Amino acid sequence: MKVDGKSYRTIWLNEDGWSVEIIDQTKLPHRFETVTLRNVEDAATAIRDMLVRGAPLIGATAAYGVALAMREDPFDDALDRAYETLHATRPTAINLKWALDGMRATLRNRPHGERVALAYRRAAEICEEDVAINASIGDHGLALIRAAAARKTDGAPVNVLTHCNAGWLATVDWGTATAPIYKAHGQGIPVHVWVDETRPRNQGAALTAFELGHHGVPHTVIPDNTGGHLMQHGMVDLCITGTDRTTATGDVCNKIGTYLKALAAHDNDVPFYVALPSPTIDFTVADGVKEIPIEQRAGDEVAKMTGKTEDGRIETVSIVADGSPVANYAFDVTPARLVTGLITERGVVEPNREAIARTFPERVED
Repeated sequence: MKVDGKSYRTIWLNEDGWSVEIIDQTKLPHRFETVTLRNVEDAATAIRDMLVRGAPLIGATAAYGVALAMREDPFDDALDRAYETLHATRPTAINLKWALDGMRATLRNRPHGERVALAYRRAAEICEEDVAINASIGDHGLALIRAAAARKTDGAPVNVLTHCNAGWLATVDWGTATAPIYKAHGQGIPVHVWVDETRPRNQGAALTAFELGHHGVPHTVIPDNTGGHLMQHGMVDLCITGTDRTTATGDVCNKIGTYLKALAAHDNDVPFYVALPSPTIDFTVADGVKEIPIEQRAGDEVAKMTGKTEDGRIETVSIVADGSPVANYAFDVTPARLVTGLITERGVVEPNREAIARTFPERVED
Protein backbone atom coordinates (compact mmCIF):
# COMPACT_ATOMS: atom_id res chain seq x y z
CA MET A 1 0.00 0.00 0.00
CA LYS A 2 1.03 3.61 -0.45
CA VAL A 3 1.97 6.46 1.90
CA ASP A 4 2.48 9.77 0.13
CA GLY A 5 2.84 7.91 -3.15
CA LYS A 6 5.53 5.51 -1.86
CA SER A 7 4.81 1.80 -1.45
CA TYR A 8 5.33 0.35 2.01
CA ARG A 9 4.92 -2.85 3.90
CA THR A 10 4.54 -2.73 7.66
CA ILE A 11 7.69 -4.74 8.40
CA TRP A 12 10.86 -5.30 6.40
CA LEU A 13 14.49 -6.35 6.68
CA ASN A 14 16.98 -3.50 6.66
CA GLU A 15 19.85 -3.15 4.21
CA ASP A 16 22.24 -4.52 6.84
CA GLY A 17 20.55 -7.88 6.30
CA TRP A 18 19.67 -8.56 9.94
CA SER A 19 17.89 -5.70 11.75
CA VAL A 20 14.16 -5.26 11.21
CA GLU A 21 12.27 -2.06 10.46
CA ILE A 22 8.65 -1.40 11.45
CA ILE A 23 6.22 1.50 11.20
CA ASP A 24 5.58 2.93 14.67
CA GLN A 25 1.79 2.90 14.66
CA THR A 26 1.56 4.73 17.97
CA LYS A 27 2.71 7.89 16.14
CA LEU A 28 0.03 7.73 13.43
CA PRO A 29 -1.81 9.57 11.99
CA HIS A 30 0.06 12.78 12.76
CA ARG A 31 3.62 11.50 12.37
CA PHE A 32 5.01 8.76 10.13
CA GLU A 33 8.05 7.23 11.81
CA THR A 34 9.84 3.90 11.65
CA VAL A 35 11.63 2.00 14.41
CA THR A 36 14.51 -0.47 14.15
CA LEU A 37 14.30 -3.79 16.01
CA ARG A 38 17.73 -5.16 16.94
CA ASN A 39 16.95 -7.90 19.49
CA VAL A 40 14.12 -9.98 20.87
CA GLU A 41 13.41 -7.44 23.60
CA ASP A 42 12.83 -4.77 20.94
CA ALA A 43 10.36 -7.07 19.18
CA ALA A 44 8.55 -7.86 22.43
CA THR A 45 8.26 -4.17 23.28
CA ALA A 46 6.95 -3.37 19.81
CA ILE A 47 4.18 -5.97 20.23
CA ARG A 48 3.34 -5.23 23.86
CA ASP A 49 3.27 -1.44 23.44
CA MET A 50 1.40 -1.69 20.13
CA LEU A 51 3.98 -0.13 17.85
CA VAL A 52 2.78 -3.05 15.77
CA ARG A 53 -0.71 -4.49 16.18
CA GLY A 54 -3.17 -6.63 14.31
CA ALA A 55 -3.00 -10.41 14.57
CA PRO A 56 -1.08 -11.13 11.32
CA LEU A 57 1.51 -8.39 11.89
CA ILE A 58 1.99 -9.45 15.51
CA GLY A 59 2.79 -12.95 14.25
CA ALA A 60 5.24 -11.65 11.65
CA THR A 61 6.98 -9.44 14.20
CA ALA A 62 7.27 -12.32 16.63
CA ALA A 63 8.84 -14.47 13.91
CA TYR A 64 11.50 -11.87 13.28
CA GLY A 65 11.93 -11.52 17.04
CA VAL A 66 12.94 -15.19 17.16
CA ALA A 67 15.35 -14.62 14.28
CA LEU A 68 16.95 -11.71 16.15
CA ALA A 69 17.28 -13.90 19.24
CA MET A 70 18.97 -16.68 17.24
CA ARG A 71 21.46 -14.18 15.86
CA GLU A 72 22.63 -13.50 19.42
CA ASP A 73 22.40 -17.08 20.72
CA PRO A 74 21.35 -20.03 18.54
CA PHE A 75 21.03 -22.59 21.35
CA ASP A 76 17.85 -24.23 22.69
CA ASP A 77 17.70 -22.26 25.94
CA ALA A 78 17.75 -18.97 24.02
CA LEU A 79 15.09 -20.27 21.62
CA ASP A 80 12.83 -21.19 24.54
CA ARG A 81 13.43 -17.85 26.27
CA ALA A 82 12.59 -15.96 23.07
CA TYR A 83 9.41 -18.02 22.67
CA GLU A 84 8.24 -17.29 26.22
CA THR A 85 9.20 -13.61 26.09
CA LEU A 86 7.27 -13.01 22.90
CA HIS A 87 4.34 -15.26 23.78
CA ALA A 88 3.72 -13.27 26.98
CA THR A 89 3.22 -9.96 25.16
CA ARG A 90 -0.40 -10.23 23.91
CA PRO A 91 -2.70 -13.11 24.99
CA THR A 92 -5.64 -12.83 22.59
CA ALA A 93 -4.35 -12.92 19.00
CA ILE A 94 -3.76 -16.57 18.08
CA ASN A 95 -1.39 -15.66 15.21
CA LEU A 96 1.27 -14.89 17.81
CA LYS A 97 1.34 -18.47 19.10
CA TRP A 98 0.95 -19.85 15.58
CA ALA A 99 4.02 -17.98 14.35
CA LEU A 100 6.08 -18.85 17.43
CA ASP A 101 5.14 -22.54 17.22
CA GLY A 102 6.14 -22.54 13.56
CA MET A 103 9.47 -20.88 14.25
CA ARG A 104 10.32 -23.27 17.07
CA ALA A 105 9.35 -26.30 14.98
CA THR A 106 11.56 -25.05 12.14
CA LEU A 107 14.58 -24.53 14.41
CA ARG A 108 14.32 -27.31 16.95
CA ASN A 109 16.71 -30.21 16.31
CA ARG A 110 18.52 -28.33 13.56
CA PRO A 111 22.29 -27.72 13.77
CA HIS A 112 23.07 -24.55 15.70
CA GLY A 113 25.15 -23.21 12.84
CA GLU A 114 22.11 -23.28 10.54
CA ARG A 115 19.57 -21.71 12.85
CA VAL A 116 20.14 -18.03 12.14
CA ALA A 117 19.70 -18.43 8.38
CA LEU A 118 16.73 -20.76 8.90
CA ALA A 119 15.06 -18.33 11.28
CA TYR A 120 15.36 -15.37 8.94
CA ARG A 121 14.20 -17.47 6.02
CA ARG A 122 11.11 -18.73 7.86
CA ALA A 123 10.24 -15.25 9.13
CA ALA A 124 10.43 -13.92 5.58
CA GLU A 125 8.24 -16.80 4.40
CA ILE A 126 5.62 -15.97 7.03
CA CYS A 127 5.55 -12.39 5.73
CA GLU A 128 5.24 -13.45 2.10
CA GLU A 129 2.55 -15.98 2.96
CA ASP A 130 0.59 -13.26 4.76
CA VAL A 131 0.72 -10.97 1.72
CA ALA A 132 -0.47 -13.77 -0.58
CA ILE A 133 -3.24 -14.81 1.83
CA ASN A 134 -4.55 -11.27 2.18
CA ALA A 135 -4.47 -10.68 -1.57
CA SER A 136 -6.58 -13.82 -1.98
CA ILE A 137 -8.97 -12.65 0.76
CA GLY A 138 -9.30 -9.45 -1.24
CA ASP A 139 -10.22 -11.38 -4.39
CA HIS A 140 -12.95 -13.37 -2.65
CA GLY A 141 -14.32 -10.34 -0.82
CA LEU A 142 -14.25 -8.34 -4.05
CA ALA A 143 -17.00 -10.60 -5.40
CA LEU A 144 -19.23 -9.53 -2.49
CA ILE A 145 -18.64 -5.85 -3.17
CA ARG A 146 -19.14 -6.34 -6.91
CA ALA A 147 -22.47 -8.07 -6.23
CA ALA A 148 -23.55 -5.22 -3.95
CA ALA A 149 -22.59 -2.72 -6.66
CA ALA A 150 -24.69 -4.61 -9.20
CA ARG A 151 -27.73 -4.17 -6.99
CA LYS A 152 -27.33 -0.39 -7.09
CA THR A 153 -29.60 1.23 -9.65
CA ASP A 154 -28.13 4.71 -9.61
CA GLY A 155 -24.39 4.05 -9.66
CA ALA A 156 -24.11 5.05 -6.02
CA PRO A 157 -21.08 3.71 -4.14
CA VAL A 158 -21.18 0.53 -2.11
CA ASN A 159 -21.13 1.57 1.54
CA VAL A 160 -18.96 -0.70 3.69
CA LEU A 161 -18.80 -0.29 7.46
CA THR A 162 -15.68 -1.52 9.24
CA HIS A 163 -14.51 -1.48 12.84
CA CYS A 164 -11.03 -0.96 14.27
CA ASN A 165 -8.15 -1.41 11.84
CA ALA A 166 -7.97 -4.60 9.83
CA GLY A 167 -6.10 -2.84 7.07
CA TRP A 168 -2.61 -3.18 5.69
CA LEU A 169 -1.30 -1.65 8.92
CA ALA A 170 -2.61 -4.72 10.78
CA THR A 171 -0.94 -7.15 8.38
CA VAL A 172 2.20 -7.19 6.25
CA ASP A 173 0.28 -5.78 3.25
CA TRP A 174 -3.25 -5.47 1.81
CA GLY A 175 -5.04 -6.03 5.12
CA THR A 176 -7.89 -8.43 5.76
CA ALA A 177 -11.12 -6.43 5.97
CA THR A 178 -9.70 -3.73 3.70
CA ALA A 179 -8.28 -6.04 1.03
CA PRO A 180 -11.65 -6.38 -0.79
CA ILE A 181 -12.07 -2.60 -0.53
CA TYR A 182 -8.66 -1.91 -2.06
CA LYS A 183 -9.35 -4.45 -4.80
CA ALA A 184 -12.72 -2.84 -5.59
CA HIS A 185 -11.21 0.64 -5.59
CA GLY A 186 -8.45 -0.54 -7.89
CA GLN A 187 -11.00 -1.91 -10.37
CA GLY A 188 -12.99 1.31 -10.43
CA ILE A 189 -15.98 0.03 -8.45
CA PRO A 190 -17.44 2.96 -6.50
CA VAL A 191 -16.93 2.20 -2.83
CA HIS A 192 -17.20 4.29 0.33
CA VAL A 193 -16.13 3.19 3.81
CA TRP A 194 -17.75 4.13 7.10
CA VAL A 195 -14.82 4.10 9.53
CA ASP A 196 -15.67 3.63 13.21
CA GLU A 197 -13.36 5.76 15.31
CA THR A 198 -12.91 2.68 17.56
CA ARG A 199 -12.28 3.79 21.09
CA PRO A 200 -10.17 3.15 23.00
CA ARG A 201 -6.96 3.82 21.03
CA ASN A 202 -8.97 5.10 18.03
CA GLN A 203 -7.50 2.65 15.54
CA GLY A 204 -10.23 3.48 13.06
CA ALA A 205 -9.82 7.25 13.14
CA ALA A 206 -6.04 7.11 13.45
CA LEU A 207 -5.07 4.11 11.31
CA THR A 208 -7.86 2.99 8.97
CA ALA A 209 -8.65 6.56 7.95
CA PHE A 210 -4.91 7.24 7.50
CA GLU A 211 -4.34 4.35 5.16
CA LEU A 212 -7.59 4.75 3.19
CA GLY A 213 -6.88 8.44 2.75
CA HIS A 214 -3.33 7.92 1.56
CA HIS A 215 -4.53 5.27 -0.89
CA GLY A 216 -7.32 7.48 -2.20
CA VAL A 217 -10.33 5.46 -1.01
CA PRO A 218 -13.41 7.59 -0.15
CA HIS A 219 -14.29 7.23 3.52
CA THR A 220 -15.97 8.96 6.46
CA VAL A 221 -14.97 8.66 10.11
CA ILE A 222 -17.92 8.16 12.47
CA PRO A 223 -18.31 7.81 16.25
CA ASP A 224 -18.58 4.20 17.34
CA ASN A 225 -22.25 4.62 18.26
CA THR A 226 -23.33 5.73 14.76
CA GLY A 227 -23.33 2.42 12.92
CA GLY A 228 -26.74 1.25 14.06
CA HIS A 229 -28.34 4.51 12.96
CA LEU A 230 -26.75 4.24 9.52
CA MET A 231 -28.00 0.68 9.14
CA GLN A 232 -31.54 1.65 10.13
CA HIS A 233 -31.56 4.21 7.32
CA GLY A 234 -30.20 1.92 4.61
CA MET A 235 -26.82 3.63 4.51
CA VAL A 236 -24.72 0.48 4.98
CA ASP A 237 -24.63 -2.26 2.32
CA LEU A 238 -22.38 -4.63 4.21
CA CYS A 239 -20.06 -4.79 7.20
CA ILE A 240 -16.56 -6.25 7.01
CA THR A 241 -14.38 -6.56 10.08
CA GLY A 242 -11.24 -8.45 10.94
CA THR A 243 -10.60 -10.86 13.79
CA ASP A 244 -7.82 -11.68 16.23
CA ARG A 245 -9.04 -15.21 16.84
CA THR A 246 -11.82 -17.28 15.31
CA THR A 247 -12.99 -20.53 16.89
CA ALA A 248 -13.48 -23.87 15.20
CA THR A 249 -17.23 -23.17 15.36
CA GLY A 250 -17.10 -19.70 13.78
CA ASP A 251 -17.23 -17.42 16.83
CA VAL A 252 -15.17 -14.29 16.18
CA CYS A 253 -13.02 -12.41 18.70
CA ASN A 254 -12.21 -8.89 17.58
CA LYS A 255 -11.74 -5.36 18.89
CA ILE A 256 -14.22 -4.39 21.59
CA GLY A 257 -17.45 -3.12 20.02
CA THR A 258 -17.53 -5.60 17.13
CA TYR A 259 -20.28 -7.60 18.83
CA LEU A 260 -22.51 -4.51 19.01
CA LYS A 261 -22.03 -3.86 15.28
CA ALA A 262 -22.98 -7.46 14.53
CA LEU A 263 -26.15 -7.13 16.63
CA ALA A 264 -27.14 -3.96 14.76
CA ALA A 265 -26.41 -5.59 11.42
CA HIS A 266 -28.49 -8.64 12.33
CA ASP A 267 -31.42 -6.46 13.41
CA ASN A 268 -31.34 -4.53 10.12
CA ASP A 269 -30.65 -7.41 7.70
CA VAL A 270 -27.22 -6.03 6.81
CA PRO A 271 -24.68 -8.74 5.86
CA PHE A 272 -21.91 -9.00 8.45
CA TYR A 273 -18.68 -10.55 7.12
CA VAL A 274 -15.41 -11.25 8.86
CA ALA A 275 -12.20 -11.35 6.84
CA LEU A 276 -9.48 -13.60 8.20
CA PRO A 277 -6.38 -15.52 7.21
CA SER A 278 -6.54 -19.20 8.18
CA PRO A 279 -3.77 -18.88 10.85
CA THR A 280 -6.30 -16.81 12.82
CA ILE A 281 -8.53 -19.88 13.25
CA ASP A 282 -7.98 -21.64 16.58
CA PHE A 283 -9.16 -25.22 16.17
CA THR A 284 -8.61 -25.91 19.88
CA VAL A 285 -11.42 -23.54 20.90
CA ALA A 286 -15.14 -24.17 20.38
CA ASP A 287 -16.89 -21.56 22.55
CA GLY A 288 -15.35 -18.14 22.04
CA VAL A 289 -17.24 -16.42 24.86
CA LYS A 290 -16.14 -18.94 27.47
CA GLU A 291 -12.70 -19.97 26.24
CA ILE A 292 -10.91 -17.03 24.60
CA PRO A 293 -8.87 -14.94 27.06
CA ILE A 294 -9.84 -11.28 26.78
CA GLU A 295 -6.94 -8.92 27.26
CA GLN A 296 -7.52 -6.12 29.76
CA ARG A 297 -5.26 -3.19 29.01
CA ALA A 298 -4.20 -0.11 30.93
CA GLY A 299 -6.88 2.35 31.99
CA ASP A 300 -4.98 5.26 30.46
CA GLU A 301 -6.07 4.06 27.01
CA VAL A 302 -9.61 5.00 28.02
CA ALA A 303 -8.90 7.92 30.34
CA LYS A 304 -6.51 9.76 28.03
CA MET A 305 -6.40 10.74 24.37
CA THR A 306 -3.57 11.98 22.19
CA GLY A 307 -4.11 14.45 19.36
CA LYS A 308 -2.68 17.36 17.45
CA THR A 309 -3.29 20.90 18.65
CA GLU A 310 -4.09 23.80 16.33
CA ASP A 311 -0.46 24.92 16.42
CA GLY A 312 0.78 21.46 15.43
CA ARG A 313 1.87 20.09 18.82
CA ILE A 314 1.11 16.45 19.72
CA GLU A 315 -0.45 16.43 23.19
CA THR A 316 -2.01 13.82 25.48
CA VAL A 317 -4.90 14.96 27.67
CA SER A 318 -7.14 13.40 30.31
CA ILE A 319 -10.83 13.07 29.43
CA VAL A 320 -12.16 11.18 32.47
CA ALA A 321 -13.01 12.73 35.82
CA ASP A 322 -10.16 12.48 38.32
CA GLY A 323 -10.50 9.46 40.56
CA SER A 324 -13.01 7.56 38.38
CA PRO A 325 -12.02 3.92 37.86
CA VAL A 326 -11.71 2.68 34.29
CA ALA A 327 -12.28 -0.76 32.74
CA ASN A 328 -10.51 -1.50 29.48
CA TYR A 329 -11.55 -4.79 27.90
CA ALA A 330 -9.70 -4.88 24.58
CA PHE A 331 -11.84 -7.47 22.74
CA ASP A 332 -15.28 -9.01 22.60
CA VAL A 333 -16.67 -12.15 20.97
CA THR A 334 -19.30 -12.18 18.23
CA PRO A 335 -21.19 -15.50 18.16
CA ALA A 336 -21.20 -17.35 14.86
CA ARG A 337 -24.98 -16.96 14.58
CA LEU A 338 -24.46 -13.24 13.89
CA VAL A 339 -21.81 -13.75 11.18
CA THR A 340 -22.95 -13.98 7.56
CA GLY A 341 -19.71 -15.48 6.32
CA LEU A 342 -15.97 -15.75 6.86
CA ILE A 343 -13.91 -14.32 4.00
CA THR A 344 -10.80 -16.51 3.84
CA GLU A 345 -8.02 -17.10 1.35
CA ARG A 346 -9.97 -20.15 0.13
CA GLY A 347 -13.30 -18.43 -0.32
CA VAL A 348 -16.28 -17.26 1.72
CA VAL A 349 -16.97 -19.92 4.35
CA GLU A 350 -20.07 -20.47 6.45
CA PRO A 351 -19.33 -19.82 10.15
CA ASN A 352 -19.77 -23.36 11.44
CA ARG A 353 -17.51 -26.25 12.40
CA GLU A 354 -18.29 -28.43 9.39
CA ALA A 355 -17.68 -25.75 6.76
CA ILE A 356 -14.50 -24.48 8.42
CA ALA A 357 -13.07 -28.00 8.82
CA ARG A 358 -13.97 -28.86 5.23
CA THR A 359 -12.20 -25.75 3.96
CA PHE A 360 -9.05 -26.20 6.08
CA PRO A 361 -8.79 -29.96 6.73
CA GLU A 362 -5.04 -29.81 7.26
CA ARG A 363 -5.50 -27.45 10.22
CA VAL A 364 -8.05 -29.54 12.10
CA GLU A 365 -6.68 -31.07 15.28
CA ASP A 366 -7.93 -34.36 16.69
